[in-house]
Amino acid sequence: MKSSNDDYVEAIVCQESDIQENEMKSFELGDAGKILLVKQNGKLSAIGSKCTHYGAPLHTGVLGNGRVRCPWHGACFNTVTGDIEDFPGLDSLPCYQVEVQDGGGVKVRAKKAEVKSSKRIKDMVSRDRTVGTTFVVVGGGPAGASCVETLRQEGFRGRIVFVCKEQALPYDRVKTSKALDVKLDSITFRTASFYKEHGIEVLTGTEVIGLNPEAKVLKLSSGNELKYDAVFLGTGSDARRPPIPGADLKNIFVVRTIEDSYGISGQLGPEKNIVILGASFVGMEAAASCVEKAKSVTVIGRDTVPFRAVLGEEIGARLMALFKEKNVLFKMQSGVARFLAGPSGDTVSQVELADGSTLPADICVLGIGSSPATKFLDGSGVDMDKSGAIIVNKHLESNIKGVYAGGDNAYAPILDTTACIGHWQLAHYHGRIAALNMAGKETEVQTVPFFWTMLFGKGVRFAGYAPKFDEVVIGGSLEELKFVAHYIVGDRVAAVATIGSDPVAAKFAELVSTGKQLLKSDLQPDAMAWTKK
Repeated sequence: MKSSNDDYVEAIVCQESDIQENEMKSFELGDAGKILLVKQNGKLSAIGSKCTHYGAPLHTGVLGNGRVRCPWHGACFNTVTGDIEDFPGLDSLPCYQVEVQDGGGVKVRAKKAEVKSSKRIKDMVSRDRTVGTTFVVVGGGPAGASCVETLRQEGFRGRIVFVCKEQALPYDRVKTSKALDVKLDSITFRTASFYKEHGIEVLTGTEVIGLNPEAKVLKLSSGNELKYDAVFLGTGSDARRPPIPGADLKNIFVVRTIEDSYGISGQLGPEKNIVILGASFVGMEAAASCVEKAKSVTVIGRDTVPFRAVLGEEIGARLMALFKEKNVLFKMQSGVARFLAGPSGDTVSQVELADGSTLPADICVLGIGSSPATKFLDGSGVDMDKSGAIIVNKHLESNIKGVYAGGDNAYAPILDTTACIGHWQLAHYHGRIAALNMAGKETEVQTVPFFWTMLFGKGVRFAGYAPKFDEVVIGGSLEELKFVAHYIVGDRVAAVATIGSDPVAAKFAELVSTGKQLLKSDLQPDAMAWTKK
């Protein structure tokens, strides 16, 4: 259907002199909403003003060479085309017509609907049934969702089969531990009609239970077999359940799927005592989500403070203090010896700690990590590391030609090393890179890990990779929860964590992505000086 002039808005948004070289600004476009105006290499471009992920105002982000990076979670968009180039998120930004008028006025013309939504789905090709090639994408998480869309965006017209273990279509899983009662419809990536329209066959409630790379066949839980020409394995990870007596009792939950979240949420009440095993991000997010809906919430952790291994002792202690202020209880340097049943004999009612003491426990949440979901590959010949992660090269291809992997189940190149990293952003990115290579467009992995959480309204951002670090240099105020923490490895800053300091994490990610380094010496005498340049 053709658009009419009524569907468009055009207006002078500023004077050309109002925006300088290498600058971006947000302007109102009539009464339609805001647009982002960017000037680089002497040219003006106009794109959507809000990140397509969670709606962050992009003018507060970081302007790189030809792209803008979201201040909240690090997604990147091309400043000329609006195309998404790094993640999280699936949608690109709309781009608008720009014209400099006589007299210097900058006129922008755009579709009203695109200004309002600040989102655009990249063009996709249609399925051509005369093309006999079949690509299978396994796993309904962010990696799989990104992969199937990228294949169509990059011109693949063959058959695409998307195999999803859960009954639900792919959804924003990170919200399930932060808001346990979140509605599935509100976090689903795409509708069934979207996949149908683009010729993507979706098999929900179906698990891959075997792979025969010689025959190029996948064995499905339905009993069927599925032949492929290339396959992407984005099966993610499985939440760990400890080998502790009583761990199979009712009302003991992990937090992995929407059903897990609903299971916990459905049991919450003002008379319930909640025990959370594990002071990880998932466990602490669950504690924050539950504390106002229960009689008590107690976190049991092995370390001295939560997050110490990732964020350091000082930040872990400060965040634990925040949780205590919100009435979350802690039993640190402890563990669960066994889960004890109540009168019914099949439902947890207490936990016995390592020291023999007990805690009332109407609900238990296990947040003790996860393992790659790759058991179905045993005996397949696909190389895996000792954790079960699939070893892949810089194109995300395994040792077997045509078998690709990405996300939580991939041991993949990252920066100057190789690792298995369970980040939402990275899974999205892996799905896209694998799709490009499957489609014959050779592309190497080049991204900076970025993750985040929200704890009692405080946004924690982390950019870079520092599984071990020598020291932490903190700038700003830890007490006020407005700081930047620098994780030092040798003489360089390997990663940063921030609270209340946007867009510093995005700025660091953009710096590293260009091949530059931030050195320990750059933090002297003022650890925050580099953030102001």
